[in-house]
Amino acid sequence: MTQLQRVKISALGTYVPPRLLTNADLEKLVDTNDQWIMERVGIRERHLVDKGVATSDLAVEAAKKALAERGISPSDLDAIVVGTVTPDMFFPSTACLVQHKLGAKNVWGFDVSAACSAFVYALQAGAQFVATGSHKKVLVIGADVMSSIIDYTDRATCVIFGDGAGAVLLEPAEDDSVGLIDFLHEVDGSGGCALYMPGGGSLNPSTHETVDKKMHFVHQDGAAVFKFAVRRMASLCEEILQRNHLKGCDIDAFIPHQANKRIITATADRLKMRPEAVILNIEQYGNTTAGTIPLAMETARQDGKLKKGSLVLLASVGAGFTLGATLLRWAY
Repeated sequence: MTQLQRVKISALGTYVPPRLLTNADLEKLVDTNDQWIMERVGIRERHLVDKGVATSDLAVEAAKKALAERGISPSDLDAIVVGTVTPDMFFPSTACLVQHKLGAKNVWGFDVSAACSAFVYALQAGAQFVATGSHKKVLVIGADVMSSIIDYTDRATCVIFGDGAGAVLLEPAEDDSVGLIDFLHEVDGSGGCALYMPGGGSLNPSTHETVDKKMHFVHQDGAAVFKFAVRRMASLCEEILQRNHLKGCDIDAFIPHQANKRIITATADRLKMRPEAVILNIEQYGNTTAGTIPLAMETARQDGKLKKGSLVLLASVGAGFTLGATLLRWAY
């Protein structure tokens, strides 16, 4: 059996659009207030794109920062994997558009659709190419323009989501002291009706009727999503820690999907994590779906929580339902 190569994250870049939508702004759009939003989800503001700015644009900005940090050109890449639930269009893939906008000649790629788990799924998909030795440099991007599919008259969803992107570069690690250690992914399709966008696909193609029925916006059963996320994010993290003979207190940086502050704190409490190890930036960005984990990585780095050898746990729950957890040691 061929020995797999240990894979490391060698660069990180993030981007959010400059325009802000604050809780005070939302108070003018729907029946809500800052106190209710902060208590229920822990969000104070979100970044939104201007008209005409697409997911590929955010992805390219994040990618440029990651490439600049590593000091390489787009054409040095072997592949680009983009996790997104808001592609610029059904086809071509957002990865194709990013490849062209970057000028990454002779580089291939594809999209991964797993909603809020898209980044961790794309991370493992990209890592396999490096682990097997077929590729040396794979760019993994999580990016979403959630404002494009949000109904800003629906207070159950419009207070939650924002726009943003993050990118990491995957390369072979020099040895096993750093890099990706383990991952655990699941899907539970029975939860598909709890968080979904019913219009626009082959089941309900776009018509005047689907538009009138607001079928092209996010529909969410908030209570069902919350209960599932609280239970399964914690149990998935417990499982990956146990099979690597670790405890929550061993983690230097817990970087979860930023959907709801209460979900994150409940998971951290159950795992008995040190409070300073829990990375939270939902107050500043909201839920950027595939963008949340790389954006939180950047927050952790700025806060001095990511150093060479730091033990990091990534975790997510998304529409589908999709679940993912990744254990790694930071490489730089």
